[in-house]
Amino acid sequence: MKYLLVFTLILFNLSIFAANYDVKMLNQNASGVMVFEPAVLKINVGDTVTFKSIDAAHNSASIPGMIPAGAIPWNSELSKDLTVSFDVAGIYGYQCTPHSMMAMVGVIEVGNDQSNLSQVKSVAQTFKSVFVMNQTRLDDYLSQIN
Repeated sequence: MKYLLVFTLILFNLSIFAANYDVKMLNQNASGVMVFEPAVLKINVGDTVTFKSIDAAHNSASIPGMIPAGAIPWNSELSKDLTVSFDVAGIYGYQCTPHSMMAMVGVIEVGNDQSNLSQVKSVAQTFKSVFVMNQTRLDDYLSQIN
């Protein structure tokens, strides 16, 4: 019983310190067209990210092969906000599915853990081959992870 109480208190305390970050899905900002803002984010394990549908016809979806082992993939509806909890440390690549060929992508580092970075970079080489513009955007974002 004592252990259950201690475990519950620890979980409760962790949730108190969890933060929520907003990522806007935009047609355009100062960095270009079809973008997430911010496009690169560093957060702690247990934090959440709310993908905000600021401009219509965007979504947020994890990119297969670009999330840590054991992480739960996500795929929001078009023009709908979605809050995702990041409970597994590592690097996450995500996209706006209808605008992925325009390199509408983003990267989240969770828990200062880069153990899957080489896998993400490897998958990114194939994934970015469909970009018709902003061919270096994903590489630029991944280079900000350090």
